[in-house]
Amino acid sequence: MNPLEFYISEGAANYGNKPPFTIYYDNPEDSIRLLKGDCIEILDRARENSVDMIFADPPYFLSNGGITCHAGKMVSVNKGKWDKSKGVIENHKFILEWLKACQRVLKPNGTIWVSGTTHIIYSIGFAMQELGYKILNDIIWYKRNAPPNLSCRYFTHSTEIVLWAAKNQKSKHYFNYPLMREMNQGKQMRNVWEISAPQSEEKKFGKHPTQKPVDLLTRLILASTKEGDVVLDPFCGSSTTGVAAILLNRKYVGIDLEDEYLQLSVKRLKEALTKRELKLSVTKGALPCEKQAM
Repeated sequence: MNPLEFYISEGAANYGNKPPFTIYYDNPEDSIRLLKGDCIEILDRARENSVDMIFADPPYFLSNGGITCHAGKMVSVNKGKWDKSKGVIENHKFILEWLKACQRVLKPNGTIWVSGTTHIIYSIGFAMQELGYKILNDIIWYKRNAPPNLSCRYFTHSTEIVLWAAKNQKSKHYFNYPLMREMNQGKQMRNVWEISAPQSEEKKFGKHPTQKPVDLLTRLILASTKEGDVVLDPFCGSSTTGVAAILLNRKYVGIDLEDEYLQLSVKRLKEALTKRELKLSVTKGALPCEKQAM
């Protein structure tokens, strides 16, 4: 029995002597799994139509030797080999490959969210169109605490774009419109969201260079999934997606190549589980009082 419904098929493509992945962390009781390996190879072995929602924060291909500002200091923009550009054609080919692998595992009415800057988001959108995804929305995430542009030759980069798409043109996607309206003081929620970059509390176990805020993932997950749904992050990094999924009672599968970030993920996921259990215990403890009040 697999509570995640995300089954890695033994009958899929043979990759020779080198295993395509390892199970880095597995918690069947709470429906959480971390896999170490190449997301394309892993998804090619996963069960088709097994995931309700995907959030992907892929490489932006910005590690070019430049500098940026962080906490008032000049720092390198280089994040690692995984973020180095291989040229426009090869970069787009990679985007097509992982989007195709994601499309395969999405359920017929499943949706995918993909974040990016202007450097790659147009390639991502074009790739989605090539593969037959149905693009639903573009979310403009405005970072009120964005770092300044040190070169003074451009406007400050204070936004990222998150594309939301359904598996195909026939998909009947889920959207929790009433909740989104409730969260926006009874008004229809627009596609420009002002959310701060991750605060120090979210980085207490360590940080990922492209870490997203829990508030952003919370809103995405609430908008497009129901409790018990399977949420996948093919480039999970420090597993902000997983933290939000756990706190919202969703199942979670994260994939990454780096031990450093998978270790960080485990710490954050365990803390999220503790927070969820504490919240449940407080809720249960309040029930007798509520009954007496009735």
